[in-house]
Amino acid sequence: MEDEVSKTILKIVNSANEPLETTEIIAKLGKVSRSMVLYRLNDLRGEGKIKGKSIGPGKGAWLWWKVNAFSKLAKPEI
Repeated sequence: MEDEVSKTILKIVNSANEPLETTEIIAKLGKVSRSMVLYRLNDLRGEGKIKGKSIGPGKGAWLWWKVNAFSKLAKPEI
């Protein structure tokens, strides 16, 4: 079940032209706690709606991108 925070996160990630760090998403959301955003991001990743990857040690150091962000790169043109 998607709430308003999850819907807004999906809009932010899907409209980005590059992967976003967790902190960039938090900044765009405004007054939403970091832990709530990280929880929603991981839920969306688990549901297959976005992709994400941990980029190092620490709390919430992740990159997030839309599901089909690299689909053109995966298919070489002949």
